[in-house]
Amino acid sequence: MKNQEKIEQNLKKLAKTHAYWYHKSMKTATLSTLDEQKRIRLRKILIIIALLILTVLMFFVCLFVGSSKMSVKDGFDALGWNSTNANNRIMWNIRFPRVLAAVVAGAGLAIAGLIMQTCLGNVMASPSTLGVSNAAVFGANLSIIGFAGGFLTMGKNMADAVNSFNPFAVSMVAFVFSIASTLLVLALCRLRNFSPNTIVLAGIAIGAIWTAGTTILQFFATDVGLSAAVIWSFGDLGRATYKQDYFMIGIVGAALITFICLSWRFNAMLGGDNVAKSVGVNVTALRVSALLIASLITSVCVSFLGIIGFVGIICPHVVKKLLGHNHVVSIPMTALTGSLLLLIADTISRSIAGGTALPVGAITSLLGAPFFLVMLFTAKERA
Repeated sequence: MKNQEKIEQNLKKLAKTHAYWYHKSMKTATLSTLDEQKRIRLRKILIIIALLILTVLMFFVCLFVGSSKMSVKDGFDALGWNSTNANNRIMWNIRFPRVLAAVVAGAGLAIAGLIMQTCLGNVMASPSTLGVSNAAVFGANLSIIGFAGGFLTMGKNMADAVNSFNPFAVSMVAFVFSIASTLLVLALCRLRNFSPNTIVLAGIAIGAIWTAGTTILQFFATDVGLSAAVIWSFGDLGRATYKQDYFMIGIVGAALITFICLSWRFNAMLGGDNVAKSVGVNVTALRVSALLIASLITSVCVSFLGIIGFVGIICPHVVKKLLGHNHVVSIPMTALTGSLLLLIADTISRSIAGGTALPVGAITSLLGAPFFLVMLFTAKERA
């Protein structure tokens, strides 16, 4: 009997000792987890601050880079209208609308790419996936070549018409065709219940048709019309005006606010359609509306500025790598990163050609194509 009591006492002591070390280890693990979460949160905050600072710095760098050899002091004076009339005009009539277009278009194209990647479940998706850019180019070529650059210039000869065409008319036709392309792709995919893979394949097919139509238009164009159409297709921030900037600000700003308000629904879509439906998300309606808004952003930017590729691929992946997939954070930070990328590209385009600004679309393609290849070779999941 005494042995039995002794055994029970030893077992109780052992249990208490085990419970003590168990609770201590759990407490240590909890503290370690909290410390890790604090480190991750601090790292993300520092990254966000760094992106904000870099974007502001590049904004002013982009303002002060150009062929006029304006000094930094003269540039700041011109911002306050305290410099010479020439410097004031250069700053406010040429450089500022260009830099503003870089900020807005970069943000718009970047968030359009992020939303398309989320809605299509395809990490390689971008604004060109639905053929939006191809349709915009076709519309612009039709306006320049077929309508001589604008609805009010059809009675003139081609040389005079191209020199006096209405850029807003070209942009309007490009915009109409890009939206029509999106609606056509979504209508075709309605037959397959908006399968993400179907949307990607349909977008590629429709984009090829628009490209073929552009080639045919250019084949029958005159030399002057062909030259004007090809120059338009270059992604060029130099053609931006305040009127176009304000229009882009309205569209991109409204879309950005809308996407942020829907961010929890996009987070649910990351787990798949079934998971999103289980928490009350109307996946089909969200996918259609989000893709239409993303296509609207792209069509507006492309119709005003031409083709600016790879912004919608590079920026979302950089942000997701640095800050994670939470759309509450990734949507505004992707917009900020898009602005930063296009500011850097525009600064490079005006710095390497000795007073001549290269098309910014060529710079983004030079930056984006290697990035795209690296993504293909380093992707953990293969199709």
